[in-house]
Amino acid sequence: MGRITVFARERPLTMSYTPSQAPWDVHRLPRADDRIVLVTGGNAGIGYFTAEQLAATGATVVLGCRSAAKAEAATASIRSRVAGARVRGVRLDLADLASLGKVAGALGVERLDAVVLNAGVARDDPPREETADGHELMFGTNHLGHFALTAWLMPLLTAAPAGRVVTVGSFAAKSERLDLDDLQSRRDYAPKRTYGRSKLAQMHFGLELDRRLRSFGSSVTSVVVHPGGALDSLTPSRPPVHVRTAGARVGAAPAALLVQGKDAGAWPAVRAALDPSVHGGELWGPRVFGLRGEPRRERLWEHLADVPTAGRLWATSRELTGVDPA
Repeated sequence: MGRITVFARERPLTMSYTPSQAPWDVHRLPRADDRIVLVTGGNAGIGYFTAEQLAATGATVVLGCRSAAKAEAATASIRSRVAGARVRGVRLDLADLASLGKVAGALGVERLDAVVLNAGVARDDPPREETADGHELMFGTNHLGHFALTAWLMPLLTAAPAGRVVTVGSFAAKSERLDLDDLQSRRDYAPKRTYGRSKLAQMHFGLELDRRLRSFGSSVTSVVVHPGGALDSLTPSRPPVHVRTAGARVGAAPAALLVQGKDAGAWPAVRAALDPSVHGGELWGPRVFGLRGEPRRERLWEHLADVPTAGRLWATSRELTGVDPA
């Protein structure tokens, strides 16, 4: 895969979209009829609810999915709940780096206002697995796949008035630290830890991307969000995408004091994609202890402010993928 060089425009002095004077209300989102948004992994979980909520604003939403059947089920569900929803799917396999160069063309658009980098793989049990490119499955999909995809999408994001990259991290990354000498978890593999580190790598990427975009005056910004604690058992049903049983609902009731469903877990990503008062380089998550509630800006976690680590991760990611998003 060859390297990509993108010449970005200077960052405009004024935003093209005027912020609303009203407080942000997750239940009364502003209209976004002129926006085009790609949501990776938009067929399930937080990605699905991000897509459903964006579609309700009038935005054109594209679901990036590996499975065409699951993409169709998700689009049908959204259309059944959002009258006139402009939503469709596009094939996207983040574990196959060579395929990602085709995604921008498959979108069939002249610009992209936002991409929500949400898709991810979470393994609960050993053994360690690898992608077709020989990368550890979670690191290769969750981080390297999104790193490469962003490079290919950058011309479309630059063509928008104020393109935005929204990286969906995880609260699990708060307690992890990257081992830059073992990013592929060859020496130290434990599924939950490896997953948390892959999401931490994503979050470092989102912040480093914004620093690099700012350094040459790009109009594109990059924001990092996380959903807090988001459980399937607290998530409303969207058959056949997700079905919550009565037993699961009752059993999860005590947990609702601390965490939330994946519909609410989507709120930070939706706000980051739409709200012009959200700025590049910020971290957004749920209001209550970072676990539940409406989205708010958070103080950057101490280890996410480690610029040298982010720089080394970027250099390694560039070598492993053959592309450079900035």
